[in-house]
Amino acid sequence: MQDNFTQDIITLIDDEGIEREFEILDFIENNKGKFYALLPNFELPDDIPNKEDTYFIFQIVEENGEEQLAEVEDDDVLDELSEIFESRFEENYDHQED
Repeated sequence: MQDNFTQDIITLIDDEGIEREFEILDFIENNKGKFYALLPNFELPDDIPNKEDTYFIFQIVEENGEEQLAEVEDDDVLDELSEIFESRFEENYDHQED
C-alpha cells in the first residue's frame, strides 16, 4: 500500500526579508480568530534548534484588505491554542499508529 501523503508548505518572509518555509500542521478557527500551527521546514534534523518546541502558532489578520500571518501576542490565548493543537497532534498520532 502506497502512502499518498503530501505536505502543505507555506513560505513566509520575516522582518529581515528572509524567506522561510513552514509545513502547515493544523488550523483552528474559533471565537478568538483563525490560527495556524506551523513547523519550520529544516534541511537537516540537526538544524532544529529545540526539538521539543519546534512549531509556531500564527493568527490570520487582515491588513489593507489582505490576509497576513501575525504572532499571537496574548499569552493566555497562546497557552489555550497550544493545548488544543497538542491534543489534536496526539489524537492524529494515535490514529495513525492504528
